[in-house]
Amino acid sequence: MQRKCLLSIAARVLSANSLILLWGLVAVGQESPRSNIVVADFEGQDYGDWKVDGTAFGNGPAQGRLPGQMPVDGFVGKGLVNSFLEGDNSIGTLASPEFKIERKFISFLIGGGMNAEQLSLQLLVDGKIVRQATGPNNRPGGSETLMPDYWDVTELLGKNVSIRILDQAKGGWGHINVDQLIQTDQRPKGMIKDAKRNFEIGSKYLHIPIKNGATKRVVTVLVDGKVAVRNDIELADENPDWWAPMDVSSWNGKTITLVVDTLHEDSRGLSAIEANNSLKDADTLYAEPLRGQFHFSPRRGWNNDPNGMVYYQGEYHLFFQHNPYGWAWGNMHWGHAVSKDMVHWKELGDRLLPDNMGPMFSGSAVVDWNNTSGFGEKNKPPMVLFYTAAGNPAVQCIAYSTDGRNFTKYAQNPVLKQITGGNRDPKVFWHEPSKKWVMVLYVELKGVHTIHFFNSDNLKDWIYISKTDGFYECPDFFELPIDGDAANRKWVLIAASSEYRVGSFDGRSFLSESPKIPGHRGKGFYAAQSFSDIPSSDGRRIFIGWFQTETRGMSFNQGMTIPLELRLTNTMDGPRLTFAPIKEFESLRKKSHSIVVDSIKPGDPNPLSKIQGELLEIRAEFEPGEANEVVFNVRGATIVWNAKSQELIVNGHRASAPLRKGRQAISIYCDRTGLEIFASDGLCYVPFPFIPKSSDQTVSLSSTGGEAKVVSLAVHELGSAWVTQLEANQHKLGQ
Repeated sequence: MQRKCLLSIAARVLSANSLILLWGLVAVGQESPRSNIVVADFEGQDYGDWKVDGTAFGNGPAQGRLPGQMPVDGFVGKGLVNSFLEGDNSIGTLASPEFKIERKFISFLIGGGMNAEQLSLQLLVDGKIVRQATGPNNRPGGSETLMPDYWDVTELLGKNVSIRILDQAKGGWGHINVDQLIQTDQRPKGMIKDAKRNFEIGSKYLHIPIKNGATKRVVTVLVDGKVAVRNDIELADENPDWWAPMDVSSWNGKTITLVVDTLHEDSRGLSAIEANNSLKDADTLYAEPLRGQFHFSPRRGWNNDPNGMVYYQGEYHLFFQHNPYGWAWGNMHWGHAVSKDMVHWKELGDRLLPDNMGPMFSGSAVVDWNNTSGFGEKNKPPMVLFYTAAGNPAVQCIAYSTDGRNFTKYAQNPVLKQITGGNRDPKVFWHEPSKKWVMVLYVELKGVHTIHFFNSDNLKDWIYISKTDGFYECPDFFELPIDGDAANRKWVLIAASSEYRVGSFDGRSFLSESPKIPGHRGKGFYAAQSFSDIPSSDGRRIFIGWFQTETRGMSFNQGMTIPLELRLTNTMDGPRLTFAPIKEFESLRKKSHSIVVDSIKPGDPNPLSKIQGELLEIRAEFEPGEANEVVFNVRGATIVWNAKSQELIVNGHRASAPLRKGRQAISIYCDRTGLEIFASDGLCYVPFPFIPKSSDQTVSLSSTGGEAKVVSLAVHELGSAWVTQLEANQHKLGQ
């Protein structure tokens, strides 16, 4: 037994020694990796023995971004070469001394503009360029991130070379960023140019992995070898923050190709794309912590301006500026949603995609009841969309539909050529007295903000007729009765800020009869638009604005306001707009509390102490009496009406809110992302982005300085406008 153990131990020792000997023999035939040689890391106070010409590079490395530049990242350490000094119009060169090629590769980090002739990193032998590289950006947008790249210089081993960084470019992206020039024997992981993947389309969606803040990649969709759409996408190289659905159902049965302009060879951004008939993470859709529950927002991605708002075939159509592939602005599509009541919305997908004329900027829609355009069919008047194709040039275009679902861009676009580079946002309507279509269009003319007016008989051919000054972006133009008197009507010209003028219009020229008047009195409200073609039996002018409610950490960003009914009412200063929530919002009331209290005075108990809720509508009417202030606290937001200044003060923000016949009526709507407050019979409208703490669902009412008489007080707990979507669990949404 003892002998067997000794033999076993001896065998193991012999085996181990043999293994050591074997590894030693293998190692003899191998060269150990040689250490890297740093050509330049740009960490010093100056460029050392590099030669500087011109003004672009300054006297030494930059420490990140320079004045006027977007954030710069992707460099190593504290310093880098950055030729944005004094902006994109500065020029110059930065040249190294000669050095010997002693390794197989030269790796580097590079960013900035793409212009091989005027803007590049160059390797020279005897003064001749033998290798060069550029940044990735050659059009507006883009990123200042430096990306890894390298040259294979095996054939140059032993030669003396030099490096030159060239900036002779001016204008947009006329600069270059460089860092970490290293000689190495290990082939660096670099970037793949025009990485491709084919998909045989048999599903509704391709799901694109998105990483918020990642470098934007140009992703092109080729169908039958032709460019169908091109987007700048923050493609996730590894784990995505969220998945963006690309609707590819219109190419069913075809093979399409996705091309990514540059992609790190370790990236999973292209390989991770999945085909599916349903939305990813659909079970949490519309229930996200920062999803407004009665404010429209897109399923995924960014939204801004409402567009193309029209009542057609029994539905309210809301189009909107949409970036389906990013949390921030970009890639402007027209998203599309429909509703029967302007409360419960169903998103249908993107209807206008960027094309070779540019991204799809804002515009409007009409129903061509008499088929003046010829786009309609028998008993099917067309819906016609008007939009700005914001390329170079920026032009006005149209698309049409006879079912409200499928849209065709007009083959003879544009219908209105560029006037100046700042022309955009066409709003179109039928002017019955003159029997003409009218377009109002924002045009920046010689540095002045103007609204141009055009006429057309057929929606295709437009003639300039007049202009007015002083309005910026996203105009709307409509007629309203004063205090409901159909015989006494005025026109309202309003633009993105919601400032407006009241006046008259003869079909050709707008004659202002008022100064410019503030519209909303709050924050985060922009580029509102009113619905066209609401039936005359209804007669309302309904207005929706972009509600600038940032939702960090979500897969969507921004939203829309409550639909607002606009009216004109006479005041001591003349006719003024009033704003009110549409009556359809009463359908969201799931539990109502009518509070009986005659008055409130300092020291009284809170009459709303027994009420708690996440989604709230609060209505109060009071006579201030001796009170200095009437104070509401709604889920942590403080809303004060001040008797002395006749102002509404929302978390410190002040807005004029005068008494009306000795009384003040206030309505407050509280959602997960904001407040909308109405006072002074609608003369004071205060939208206010605000994210309450989920744990705080309290409300209170108090006064300071004295007693106020309470005429009426009610609180309504509201349900979600998304309830039908939540019940469906999103499995068939948008199909």
